[in-house]
Amino acid sequence: MSPSSRTPSGATEASDTPSEADETPALATIGEFGLIARVTRDRVQPPATLLGPGDDAAVVAQPDGRAVACVDVLVEGVHFRLDWSAPEDVGRKAVAANLADVAAMGAVPTGLLVGLAAPRDTPVETLEGLAAGMWAEAEVVGVGLVGGDVASSPTLVVSVTALGSLEGRAPVTRDGARPGDVVAVCGRIGWAAAGLAVLTRGFRSPGAVVDAHRAPTPPYGAGPAAALAGATAMIDVSDGLLADLGHVAADSGVRIGLRRSAFEVPGRLAEVASALGVDPVDWMLTGGEDHALAATFPAGTTLPTGFVEIGEVLEGEGVVVDGEPHAGAPGWEHFT
Repeated sequence: MSPSSRTPSGATEASDTPSEADETPALATIGEFGLIARVTRDRVQPPATLLGPGDDAAVVAQPDGRAVACVDVLVEGVHFRLDWSAPEDVGRKAVAANLADVAAMGAVPTGLLVGLAAPRDTPVETLEGLAAGMWAEAEVVGVGLVGGDVASSPTLVVSVTALGSLEGRAPVTRDGARPGDVVAVCGRIGWAAAGLAVLTRGFRSPGAVVDAHRAPTPPYGAGPAAALAGATAMIDVSDGLLADLGHVAADSGVRIGLRRSAFEVPGRLAEVASALGVDPVDWMLTGGEDHALAATFPAGTTLPTGFVEIGEVLEGEGVVVDGEPHAGAPGWEHFT
């Protein structure tokens, strides 16, 4: 399913119709197991889920014999705000961040585990919306939420672990880029940063960029396609293109040179940037949370559909744009 054909946030059907008295109970009212029952009721698991929620652990088929595994943690007030995003959007975002990491290894997802910590007075409707968004994003790639855990906390925290299969291929890591390779990117970049800039200024439109911040649309299928095309290195653009390509450059022992002219600015992004007095290419270079995929390929490779060449791999170290280091922070980093 392509990102444009996704079910709108909140469109997941409810499993029952709550009574007026039970319309917005708090988490403390129904407890851990009541919540788990609500968010797993009537959900259908894909064939790869051999044993789903309800036991001490799930069992997921891994025909490859190896499991790709990754985890991301989202904290309210740091990664999301419920006055900016609907719970369904937060659920989608939590799952998307992990599925993009699986794709960046050249793998396909096989299952998801969810850890949730929430205050006792959290409305159950908020948590059901969060779960609905998770299930909806999982369905985009045909996997299920196979298990997890719930705990009390003073802050709403969502942790998602994704599992994936390499389908017999070698993983595409960050350390394989070589001088002479081309650098390419697939997916939207700069859109989530534009949405964040709009929201922090107190606006809620244009919807296209605000929605990009609320719930990204990673090109999941592009990861395995890049692996099949011979990608030498690949990474999920979560913290900013310059920052994430910096990891590839460091791990591969190379320099990555980008061409500013290679970045075609979409019209809507240009309009928002003009209104805010920002250079849109800066958003594209340093903005995170779009979860595009950046990869390197041997020169002469026919790039998979959706990938656009933006630079080349050189001798040296670091990342440069038109031969010069970028002025300013290359992207997001915690604890700085």
